Amino acid sequence: MQYSNPLYQTSLNSLPLVHRGKVRDIYAVEDEYLLIVTTDRLSAFDVVFPTPVPDKGRILTEVSNFWFKRTESIIPNQLTGIEASRFISDPDDLSILEGRTVVVRKLRALPVEAIVRGYLIGSGWKEYQQTGQVCGITLKSGLAMAEQLPEPIFTPSSKAELGEHDENISYADTEGLVGKDLAAEIRDISLKIYIDAAEYAYSKGIIIADTKFEFGVDQAGRLHLIDEVLTPDSSRFWPVESYRTGISPPSYDKQFVRDYLETLNWNKQPPAPELPELVLLQTSEKYRQVAKKLLAL
Repeated sequence: MQYSNPLYQTSLNSLPLVHRGKVRDIYAVEDEYLLIVTTDRLSAFDVVFPTPVPDKGRILTEVSNFWFKRTESIIPNQLTGIEASRFISDPDDLSILEGRTVVVRKLRALPVEAIVRGYLIGSGWKEYQQTGQVCGITLKSGLAMAEQLPEPIFTPSSKAELGEHDENISYADTEGLVGKDLAAEIRDISLKIYIDAAEYAYSKGIIIADTKFEFGVDQAGRLHLIDEVLTPDSSRFWPVESYRTGISPPSYDKQFVRDYLETLNWNKQPPAPELPELVLLQTSEKYRQVAKKLLAL
């Protein structure tokens, strides 16, 4: 399989950079738009790694755009449908942006990550073993690792600055951050999207164990879905055919990288170690596999 030259960071000649996140570079476009470039940077344990994953940004963009389209009947989103070429004439810039760029509405991002869990795994499993709860939600006893929950649960977290760690917060904390009405809307829409997406993904051979959504509001206070949606970066995807409880199932997402990192003598603080080429290429291939299944490409 041929891999394109990975893109770690952009520096466009045509537009001013306003923010560089863990994965995305964001540029200002006129007064009402932003141009978002999804690079091939990899973030794990809230630390950005120095080695990019080939084609990751293009895959994330394609998968996100699919879900944005599928969910637009539930909630409006950030996409405008405007091509980057409307604002950029530099051919070098355009060649870099191809397949990994969207022009979006300028919205006020809310300081909450809306996490929905459908299965008991990761930090939720660790907390359940200790307390019988996940983020303050009491679950029935006797659940196994990776077991499907009786119903999906909404477990928000704070949105950390670059280099900081996200922290689980209570629903009351969420209300304190965004207000009662918005908190309820975020919770209800997040659960609705997850339930619909999980059913669709299962029909394609994929279990969505958990995922996170991000939201913003326009000047009228109307909620919009932003950032990325149900990608291997923001979700835990398991193959249906190899799923069973009692283990951490094989995954199509960056859990593969996390598992590799757990074998290293690294304290999960910057600077992050270089990743071996084999890990990078295998991660890229996992992202390709999930995109192929979800989008039926």
